[in-house]
Amino acid sequence: MSSHSYQDLVAWQKAMDLVTNCYNITENYPNSEIYGLPNQLRRAAVLIPANIAEG
Repeated sequence: MSSHSYQDLVAWQKAMDLVTNCYNITENYPNSEIYGLPNQLRRAAVLIPANIAEG
């Protein structure tokens, strides 16, 4: 019997790529925005793979 993990799911892998891309893009936002839009975008992106993992 093989064991499968949420990490094997293509959807989770793509969601993690989205998180990485989101962090890379929002790195260039001005410091005055650090607790505004970049933070909100990052939290929203992280929720996607987290919700997939919760299943």
